[in-house]
Amino acid sequence: MFSTIFPRSTPLITIEFEGVALEVPEGISVAAAIFGYAKQVDCRTSFVSGEKRSGFCFMGVCHECLVEIDGKANQQACATTVRAGMKIRKQHVAEGE
Repeated sequence: MFSTIFPRSTPLITIEFEGVALEVPEGISVAAAIFGYAKQVDCRTSFVSGEKRSGFCFMGVCHECLVEIDGKANQQACATTVRAGMKIRKQHVAEGE
């Protein structure tokens, strides 16, 4: 679905998604890491229906890409840049939906 557009000279950093270490280009969004490098199609489940949800707008408007980052829930994956050592988990209950 997504292809790498970063030059090969872009430094790689290591993050963790769902307990799995991923090497991703420095400077990409958490959403790009999840959907492009972890090859996941969902990042949370709906509080109301329990259905799987995924990113939609990729510009911070829809709030469909909420994840847990370093233990903090309700973080927008599309609006957050990866940092080395970041621990990301799918969000199974989006508080405040």
